[in-house]
Amino acid sequence: MEKYEEVKDIGDGNYSVVKLIRHKETKCLFAVKYISRGHKVDERVAREIINHRTLRHPNIIQFKEVYLTPTHIAIVMEYASSGDLFDYVCSKGKLNEDEARYFFQQIVSGVSHCHEMDICHRDLKLENTLLDGNHVKICDFGYSKSYVLHSMPKSMIGTPSYIAPEIFARKEYDGKLADVWSCGVIL
Repeated sequence: MEKYEEVKDIGDGNYSVVKLIRHKETKCLFAVKYISRGHKVDERVAREIINHRTLRHPNIIQFKEVYLTPTHIAIVMEYASSGDLFDYVCSKGKLNEDEARYFFQQIVSGVSHCHEMDICHRDLKLENTLLDGNHVKICDFGYSKSYVLHSMPKSMIGTPSYIAPEIFARKEYDGKLADVWSCGVIL
């Protein structure tokens, strides 16, 4: 991490802190997600790294690299400078149909790429859709699962107001269909 300098905190979650960093030579900005080492590091973190690094799409935050520090796992990724879609919608009050369609098409394009790669996100929500100018970028693959590498989803994961009804049954479910439900809630 010595090639980066910390700029400021830009977010936090249940298991991590996200900071804005600047590459010392190029001056390019990146986001870094710090996950404390220890009991919070489990197979979910490994899945996040494996799944996120396989996804290359203009509507998905680009994975750059991962570092292991003495206290944290640091996931360096593309920085989306315009915040998240939740804050954007709140600041506007509501979106007109054309703008909503424009954003939603980008979300669906990113989710479709995930599904083509046999990855389900499992935590799609306005807060996990970032804006870089007027381009949507899906982020936070902490709850993602790969149909190739992992078992079928069955745990109750995600943000309650966005998750599909079948998830509450705590039985195996189709993560791709659950992602489509979440997209509907986002819309």
